[in-house]
Amino acid sequence: MNRFVLNETSYHGAGAISAVVDEMRARGFKKAFVATDPDLLKFGVSGKVTALLDAAKIPYVIYSDIKPNPTIENVQGGVKAFRASGADCIVAIGGGSSMDTSKAIGIIITNPEFEDVRSLEGVAPTKNPCVPIIAVPTTAGTAAEVTINYVITDVEKKRKFVCVDVHDIPVVAVVDPEMMSSMPKGLTAATGMDALTHAIEGYITKGAWELSDMFHLKAIEIISKSLRGAVANTAEGREGMALGQYIAGMGFSNVGLGVDHSMAHTLSAYYDMPHGKACATLLPCVMEFNAPATGEKYREIARAMGVKGVDSMTQAEYRKAAVDAVAQLAKDVGIELSLKGVVKPEDVHQMSLDAYADACRPGNPREVSVEQIEELYHSLMK
Repeated sequence: MNRFVLNETSYHGAGAISAVVDEMRARGFKKAFVATDPDLLKFGVSGKVTALLDAAKIPYVIYSDIKPNPTIENVQGGVKAFRASGADCIVAIGGGSSMDTSKAIGIIITNPEFEDVRSLEGVAPTKNPCVPIIAVPTTAGTAAEVTINYVITDVEKKRKFVCVDVHDIPVVAVVDPEMMSSMPKGLTAATGMDALTHAIEGYITKGAWELSDMFHLKAIEIISKSLRGAVANTAEGREGMALGQYIAGMGFSNVGLGVDHSMAHTLSAYYDMPHGKACATLLPCVMEFNAPATGEKYREIARAMGVKGVDSMTQAEYRKAAVDAVAQLAKDVGIELSLKGVVKPEDVHQMSLDAYADACRPGNPREVSVEQIEELYHSLMK
């Protein structure tokens, strides 16, 4: 039996943020808890949404104690702030950090027995849906607005942990490419490659099946056509990436990921590396490792990436073509495929143990050992 969970409602396209007010009114919400990060406040991005709330005379409070790779402390501070706010819904504005923090806050408010946060790791036995979330992404990558996953950093233990819970999915996703237009090139590239990683890992993961394959292949196609333009800040590129990353999220949220994400979570926990950059740096290397366990799927990845003549290629040729196309896209958008000078050799063994223990690792199409994870890290440190 396969299960598929998606938002109740989603809006797409330029100007879609006007739906925030419409949805709040239609659902009878009286006050919003706006969760966003300090930079989005500083540069007026969150203000595009709060201006609509102001115009509609809908009261709100802002919570912005959210950092990249959000921490247990960010969540616990948000829970306290929500309880004091009198709000009845969350409007999450931002990338994965704002979305993930909002999910954890919303779950704990309705399931207070989990307020230590750590007990939410894995598939926690929560009983109640979280506080209703209206999610407005400002990055084209994480697809957190449509997933049942979130990731929190345990600073004390130097690790990130994945939480998977059908109760945390936002009720409404508002995917407006105009909210993403102020992203700097580096962030656009990193989050875009994160979306590509979602699509590729979701396509080859052990849990993949026909319905998820449909989403992932389309996402790979759209992302490969759109990311270069998005980095150049073209309207077409931004719109394509907004859609492509969302489609990838529709798939991987329901079938899982693989060891690229396990290793990326560990890199972020140890060195605070942006998640998208970590995923992108690892992707070609991990794809090479996984190739023997993917059957004919790399041929379809290569085709979706725009590689010509794949039907006349041998298995070895189309597998190499798929990896090469991904590596070329990463290089074209400025991602350095190296961990040299980033990872400390003395950290690698413990990092590999942590990556092996990560919730994403069991979905990897090829069985992987701690020693093989070490080898993958070391291969990028030369």
